[in-house]
Order: sequence, then structure tokens, then C-alpha cells
Amino acid sequence: MTTQNTKSPLDDAPEEIKLAVDLIYLLESNEISPEVALSALEIVTQDFKAKLNKDK
Repeated sequence: MTTQNTKSPLDDAPEEIKLAVDLIYLLESNEISPEVALSALEIVTQDFKAKLNKDK
């Protein structure tokens, strides 16, 4: 049995790109509407910005 070391283009991608791809896949595979996804991501953005500001 042979194993292939096939490298994905994402293997060398920055962590934020890998995370974005994972999030897009998660949202699309759960059939989340673009409107709901964007609203949720705005909430997430606000939350993480608040966490960044708290750490300063």
C-alpha cells in the first residue's frame, strides 16, 4: 500500500486563511443564509475587538 504526500494549497496558507476556509465550509454545509452568517460575523467581530481593547 502506498501513501501519497499530496500537499494542499492551504497547507502553506496563513492561519487566518485556513480559519476563514473552515468557517465558510461550516456555514455553507449547515446551509446558513448569507444574511444570517454576516450578522453573526458582525457580532463575532465586535466581541473580538472588545477583547483586543480589553487586553491593551
